[in-house]
Amino acid sequence: MPTTFHQELANLKIKLLEMSSLVEESLKDTLIAFNKRNTYAAHCVIDKDEVIDRLENEIDHHCLKLLALQQPMAIDLRFITTAMRINIDLERMGDQAVNIAERVVLLAEEPFTIKPLGLNRMAGHCQEMLREAIDAFVNQDTHVAESVCARDDAIDNLYLKVVCDILEHMMNDPSTITQGVHLLIIALNLERIADLATNIAEEVIFMVEGRIIRHIGEQGKEGVKKA
Repeated sequence: MPTTFHQELANLKIKLLEMSSLVEESLKDTLIAFNKRNTYAAHCVIDKDEVIDRLENEIDHHCLKLLALQQPMAIDLRFITTAMRINIDLERMGDQAVNIAERVVLLAEEPFTIKPLGLNRMAGHCQEMLREAIDAFVNQDTHVAESVCARDDAIDNLYLKVVCDILEHMMNDPSTITQGVHLLIIALNLERIADLATNIAEEVIFMVEGRIIRHIGEQGKEGVKKA
């Protein structure tokens, strides 16, 4: 492939890093907004979604242009198609952050009577998983990618504990039902963010090794054939 093509691939990677940075910043600001009941920070996250959406379109256009004009093969083709999927996952993470921010705005109208500590732990894990998944993509490191995938079950278990904690408060004190619903939605969005980070990690493994591990149980992953 010509040097200009590989420069275009490098530019694509830079755009994805910019996208991931924006999403990670949104997650961080959402957590700050939640803990400090800061509606200004929440609205900043909501407003930033337009920037993330525009960048998603730019990256998508960039990928389609490379596919149409360069007709890449082998690893370069896997890199571009993986970049397209990661782009979608990052945009969806941005949407989840917006969903949480919108709930923060509603929660700020009343004092906290439910304080599920697991929500902060979930948010912290989500940020780490996103950062590690992107690092795995940049460095083409399948070991890091696999470690991200392995953390998904822990997040699922923590999510269930948070849900049970919130539901217990709601049953014991019906006056907390409205607040509890908002918190349940926040927990659900965090769990989905972890799932999306796992998707990115799985896509990195496909890009580097050609292995498809999505929808396959742990025992079956070792025997999966390369694409």
